Amino acid sequence: MTLLRITATRTALRVPFIGTKTTTVTPVSLSARCYSGHPIKVTHYESGWTADGVDDSIKGIEKYCTQTFNKISQVGLSVFPKDLYDVIPRDEAHGRPAHALMLRSHKLQEDQVDPSVRAIARCGAGTNNIPVARMTELGIPVFNTPGANANAVKELVLCGLFLGSRRVIDGINHMKDLGKQGLARERVEKDKALFGGREIKGKRLAVIGLGHIGAATARDAHSLGMDLVGYDPGLSVKSAMKLPRNMDLADSISSAVANADYISLNIPYIKGTPEEGGTHGIIGHAVLRHMKSDAVILNFARGELVDSVAMKEFLDKGGEGRYISDFPDDVLWNHENVVIIPHLGASTGEAEDSAAAMAAETLRLYLEHGTIRHSVNFPDTSLQEKDSNHIRITVVNKNKPGVLSAITDVFAKHGLNIVQQINHSRGEIAYNVIDIEPAAGDSHDFRELQKELTMHDGILSSRIMGGVAGNGYARNIDGTYYA
Repeated sequence: MTLLRITATRTALRVPFIGTKTTTVTPVSLSARCYSGHPIKVTHYESGWTADGVDDSIKGIEKYCTQTFNKISQVGLSVFPKDLYDVIPRDEAHGRPAHALMLRSHKLQEDQVDPSVRAIARCGAGTNNIPVARMTELGIPVFNTPGANANAVKELVLCGLFLGSRRVIDGINHMKDLGKQGLARERVEKDKALFGGREIKGKRLAVIGLGHIGAATARDAHSLGMDLVGYDPGLSVKSAMKLPRNMDLADSISSAVANADYISLNIPYIKGTPEEGGTHGIIGHAVLRHMKSDAVILNFARGELVDSVAMKEFLDKGGEGRYISDFPDDVLWNHENVVIIPHLGASTGEAEDSAAAMAAETLRLYLEHGTIRHSVNFPDTSLQEKDSNHIRITVVNKNKPGVLSAITDVFAKHGLNIVQQINHSRGEIAYNVIDIEPAAGDSHDFRELQKELTMHDGILSSRIMGGVAGNGYARNIDGTYYA
């Protein structure tokens, strides 16, 4: 088993240790420098829409429309300024096309994504309820809120530590039974021996996955006097700096759990078996055989990470091992050494407020600036603030040769000077943010340029920013121009 020390990692990476100094992070400003030049002409609900598809009263609304599918925290939704955004529950939109979608647990269907939708944000970390692959094909970024619910989940993991150490729930249920019989006072001292346990101080905790939740769990477990070992093949320098000093790092899950009294799972679910590069059933026979017979496994990540049949066999061997999970399990739900919690990890008002606020801020950055942050399918992209006399245009295209040059050729053809631009790609998708200096004149007509640009082979969508909120978006949907 190979173990590394975090202190050694800091030295090797030549990253200065900050100690206990508190760093204040200044939020990114959402107040864009508005375009102050001549009026911009764009096609608006005139191409690709049926004549009766959009009401004239809707066409005249000069605001972004964000539609929600679940009950979203009002604290988070307040990030949207009312003079620039209408935030409407989907079932109250009455045919008004959405510019952005926000959701929590709703399972999104493709037919719920209007052609006008520019972005989708999930108030939470997982995006399994969104058809991300299909949205990528359509050129729509999907955002999540990593870390927004980390504290809430971490606190429940700590709760799981105690539930796995003491048979508190069994004791509570026993006292209820005695109370019904009127025997509680008579039996309490005698029966408490049935529910003995152990302390966590001095015990070894293996943290599998050292992201926001895993790192927070490690820090608090360290403060409770626990010995720590972690495993994360993708551990970054930034994440490593957040871990307790003297925490050991293992080179595999098996080596991390080998001598651990407690194991906390904090890794993402990736479809496919471990042999296929996924994490489905990653805690199976191959890992469980390395665990101590009295190990306590804490799963507050995803139920599918654990092979339930293999876990049952592990627990049935007669040891004192226990499994604490935040997810339903058809195999283990009534096992005497299993505690199943009804997915309460992020179910706090604070977590919901934080996730909704982060999602709203992310959507604002994208809609108002073209900035991409916390996307699960698009590359992080940010172009410095533009001059108020310049016009920002964004383009989403397939990541293939020749498309970028075609984009710049269109601007050159129309006599427009590119002041600054950025092009980033991620997998099969590429994203461009371009600031142009408009030609002289009393108004700027981008209707023909945008159509030519959007309908070029490989282009999925384009946005001309700086005009009326909600206007200036165009898509190429199977050869049909929607604008």
